[in-house]
Amino acid sequence: MDYGPSPESAEVAQAWLERHGRRFGHFIDGAWVKGPKSASHFDSTNPANGKTLAAIAQGDAKLVDRAVAAASAALPAWQALGGHGRAKLLYALARALQKHARLFAVLETLDNGKTIRETRDADVPLAVRHFYHHAGWAQLLARELPGHEALGVVGQIVPWNFPLLMLAWKVAPALACGNTIVFKPAEQTSLTALLFAEICQEVGLPAGVFNLVTGDGAVGQAITAHPGIAKIAFTGSTEVGKLIRQATAGSGKKLSLELGGKSPYIVFADADLDAAVEGIVDSIWFNQGEVCCAGSRLLVHEGTAPALLAKLKARMAKIRVGDPLDKSIDMGALVDRTQWQRVSGFVERARAEGAEVYQACATELPQGEHCYFPPTLVTGVDTASEIVQQEVFGPVLTVQTFRTPAEAVELANNTRFGLAACVWSESITLALHVAPQLKTGVVWVNTANQFDAACGFGGVRESGYGREGGREGLREYLKPIAAKGAKATKSAVKSAKTAKASTALVAADPNAIDRTAKLYIGGKQTRPDGGYSREVWAGNTLLGLVPEGNRKDIRNAVEAARAAAGWARNSAHGRAQVLYYLAENLQAQRQRFVELLAPFSSEAAAAAEVQAAVECLFDFAAWADKHDGAVHQPPMHGVTLALHEPVGQIGVIAPDDAPLLGLVALIAPAIAMGNRVVAVPSRRQPLVAAELYQVLDTSDVPGGVVNLVTGDADALAETLASHAEVDALWWPGAAAAQCAKVEALSVSNLKRTWVGEAAAASLHDLHTVLEQAVQVKNVWVPYGV
Repeated sequence: MDYGPSPESAEVAQAWLERHGRRFGHFIDGAWVKGPKSASHFDSTNPANGKTLAAIAQGDAKLVDRAVAAASAALPAWQALGGHGRAKLLYALARALQKHARLFAVLETLDNGKTIRETRDADVPLAVRHFYHHAGWAQLLARELPGHEALGVVGQIVPWNFPLLMLAWKVAPALACGNTIVFKPAEQTSLTALLFAEICQEVGLPAGVFNLVTGDGAVGQAITAHPGIAKIAFTGSTEVGKLIRQATAGSGKKLSLELGGKSPYIVFADADLDAAVEGIVDSIWFNQGEVCCAGSRLLVHEGTAPALLAKLKARMAKIRVGDPLDKSIDMGALVDRTQWQRVSGFVERARAEGAEVYQACATELPQGEHCYFPPTLVTGVDTASEIVQQEVFGPVLTVQTFRTPAEAVELANNTRFGLAACVWSESITLALHVAPQLKTGVVWVNTANQFDAACGFGGVRESGYGREGGREGLREYLKPIAAKGAKATKSAVKSAKTAKASTALVAADPNAIDRTAKLYIGGKQTRPDGGYSREVWAGNTLLGLVPEGNRKDIRNAVEAARAAAGWARNSAHGRAQVLYYLAENLQAQRQRFVELLAPFSSEAAAAAEVQAAVECLFDFAAWADKHDGAVHQPPMHGVTLALHEPVGQIGVIAPDDAPLLGLVALIAPAIAMGNRVVAVPSRRQPLVAAELYQVLDTSDVPGGVVNLVTGDADALAETLASHAEVDALWWPGAAAAQCAKVEALSVSNLKRTWVGEAAAASLHDLHTVLEQAVQVKNVWVPYGV
């Protein structure tokens, strides 16, 4: 029995294009804008047949200025509308999407080349789900996330692989939180975004709340660089994500990046092979493989590989490739000929390197130039092969084998990316043993490519940072409301600034034995590599010397932190006990710390700072076993475990205000959540580090969990920011020039940064601090199947 054609009519979509004269402008301040008379247009074509669908306007920096001005003007009234008012409009948008669901689905297929089955059954329903879900969040926001407010005007830039769905992922939470938007779709696939702008008018969304500027990368650059934009949300390639990180360095803009992937698809010996094969089809050949989280690396148990590959090849031969508007088709066209050539180039280079390439499908591909690419299986590759390491973004699957679970994990993590992974095993114990070892933001157990508005999605490493969906995705569009004069260090800082400096400095005891301050690396006191020291002065009085740490000292400290990875596996209760013990021992050494701090303020202010540091340790000890994840119940037969995992190695630059409390307030949350720290103490009074490591030594803190390197904060911060094994850098209160420098250097491995006045202003919000110390891994597990 063969499949007969089952074509979907494009008549309504074509009529909509005709109604607009097949020529579109921009959508700014609630109205359609043609732009200057000299503005150029470019063609949007149907990749399935090469026919032109419409002419799309090319935006420029002036139009972006106009859109930002409209969004800024609309912001006060949009926020004043309140949660319920915004919820009603988000609900209306969800309903309008449903009313026009078939039009959106057909238009997306025409513009993108993906099959009508995918747009109709996956993309549009999930986009609707996001608007419904975030209508609920708009209603609940003030009660569920008190003390937070919208960021302001946000810039959003999306790719061409899921045009409407990416719009929903970004627009819905931003609007729910009270932000206004300047949105840029991909130049290849702008049509459903333009249709969305039309339904914004239809439901009465206030003018200026959603603004749309179409065009190429120059429009994205203008949005990224605009000083009136508070946040950039970008989905796209890692290469462009790095450029955006560099362009926004020092601007104070909040940034979320959902970037490329090279996701492993792990099949153990006890897996249900038939189910695993269907999962592979959904993972790599869904959407023609043009999916950032596609399971493009098949890792299969050595003894199971022959049977699995035989089943997989048989299944490939049944995949139907062809006209995406035919409902019997499994795979449509790649987005354009350029993408086809890119995918083909990867395959041909792998073939030239000696790999075996197997291609099969159930239909004949067109002759001549076209955008259809068959399902492709590449074997005989090694871990260093280009096709294994680089994102192909097409229907191409590589195969490698393993013998043990440990080897499977090692192969899976052997990539610069960290977006998603699939684990197939009939042993839930094995699957959940492997899942936490995978360096990814999402793990699917015995399933693939599951998404829901209630469940966060996003990656680690060079797959970016930030989350879309869930509560964590909502927080990407919020900031803590700054308390009046409040920080974590508020009482001590205030008293330190207002108290007069002590003039009764005690001279050094000539009979005392000299104490030499050292660096603290790997649980040991060490001398600096360079052999230099720096003086510590209070006014005209020399208080002592501290080591001048350098690049090599930072390198050694990071190596020690990596070696202490077992701290993350310690129970939260165990970490809490260590923090309580630290507080106990700090309290016992209270007088010594008061003596060190008093020359910079007063004895009363110093005593207040020490007390605040003890309370800070108690705070984060208390939170160590309470700031945990959640269990989501998405509309599928399963549950999603939203687990808080430590970020890894965090570089910390302590502020000059409140030298002890500032250092403790950054170290404590980091280690409470299982991270390891390389900290640069305050420049103002770094001698506190020499006393603090005495406390660390007596408080059961494992060697390498906390490392203290004194020296020039600017130079050491740059080393930390550029170090490939440092996963995050915290520098609250850093000056604008310092922020710009370290954020630009962080591009090397796309480490998270939490720096500047915005970070300093949020130190009073313990939840915000703790969120900086964790990354959310969403593990999807079958339940009730």
